[in-house]
Amino acid sequence: MRALLILCLGLFLALGAGCSRFMEYDGPEVTRVEVHKSERFLVLYHHEEILEAMPIELGFAPEGHKAQEGDGRTPEGEYVIDRRNPDSEYYLSIGISYPNADDIAAAEEAGVSPGGDIFIHGTPREFRGDEDWTAGCIAVTNREMRRIYAMVEDGTPIIIHP
Repeated sequence: MRALLILCLGLFLALGAGCSRFMEYDGPEVTRVEVHKSERFLVLYHHEEILEAMPIELGFAPEGHKAQEGDGRTPEGEYVIDRRNPDSEYYLSIGISYPNADDIAAAEEAGVSPGGDIFIHGTPREFRGDEDWTAGCIAVTNREMRRIYAMVEDGTPIIIHP
C-alpha cells in the first residue's frame, strides 16, 4: 500500500511539473502592444507584423479615457509596460505606466486622484464570460496571459486606442 502511495505521489509530481504558468518564448521581439477598446481586442506586434491578436475585457465603464480613481474606465493613450506581477490575484499580470504626467496634471486640475495600478491580467473563474468587469484593467484568458507574460518585456510601448 505504501509503495502504491509513493508511486501515485511521484506520478502526480511528474505530471504537475509540466503545468507551470510560466512559458518560454524565443520568437520575434514584441515591439509594441496595441489595445483597441471599441473593438475589444489586443494585438502584439513585431514592428508591423502581427504576432498575436486576442479578445479582451475592460473596465466596467469602458467609454472614454480614465479620468479618476474608481471611474471604471480603461486609460487611452501611449504608455509603456513597466512591471510584472507573477503573484497577481488575477493569475499573472503586467503593469501599464498609467498615470503619466498628463494624466496626473488633468486629475490635479479636477481635484481628484488619477488612480493607478492598471494592468493586463488574467481572468479569475468567477469572471469568465463576463463583459467589462475590471476596475480599469485589460483582462484576457489565463492561457492568453501566459503567452503575453512570456512575450512582452518591460519597456515595451503600449498604445490604447478608444
